[in-house]
Amino acid sequence: MNAGLSDRRHLLVIDDDDRIRSLIREYLARGGFRVSVAADAAAARKLVEQLSFDLLVLDVMMPGEDGFSFAKWLRGRPGETGRTPMLILTARGQPDDRITGLSIGADDYLAKPFEPAELALRIEAILRRAAPRAAAGERIQLGRCSFDPVRGELWRGDAPVRLTEGETQLLRQLAGAANAPVDRFELARASAEAAGRAVDIQVTRLRRKIEDDPKNPRYLQTVRGIGYMLAPDT
Repeated sequence: MNAGLSDRRHLLVIDDDDRIRSLIREYLARGGFRVSVAADAAAARKLVEQLSFDLLVLDVMMPGEDGFSFAKWLRGRPGETGRTPMLILTARGQPDDRITGLSIGADDYLAKPFEPAELALRIEAILRRAAPRAAAGERIQLGRCSFDPVRGELWRGDAPVRLTEGETQLLRQLAGAANAPVDRFELARASAEAAGRAVDIQVTRLRRKIEDDPKNPRYLQTVRGIGYMLAPDT
């Protein structure tokens, strides 16, 4: 794991399964994270009220309060606590469940059974998105193209490239998480079609405008099993 991201990061794992809690704690601790655990939402609430966490890994099906209810409670908290990044990890992996989790404020949604390595990569991606970014208004370079997230303007050299409102919004979302994968369902929340087909269409159109070879994209990449990622020039 990326030592720069994991250095001193404090995670809270909330799951009623002792085996899964131990597995996640041991794997992430080996990656350099500080990891606290809770067996249910009640214990997690006490920890969140006492400590500051960089990210929460949250199960849904637990005795007592379920994970969706806890997530709503967390997002209702004031200040930084209410904005704590959150990844839902659950056996409820149907599209409707994913949409519910993301719509109430989860940053990512991973279904069980899962690979610990994928969980770690998704955590790193969320933390990258949450990290401070370049100054607002700075253009993002995409080969011969550049994008201004504030103005919502795409340029190829000195010539403006026309974008639809949906394409502009999608490119802004991806630019805000540059070099980190963004879940397809998270992108779909900003579109009129929650299933994500509108996102796929917009990605195809954007590639035609940005990429030299749209069939082999360099900048607007597909991340298999997750969604899409914008990889600008460094």
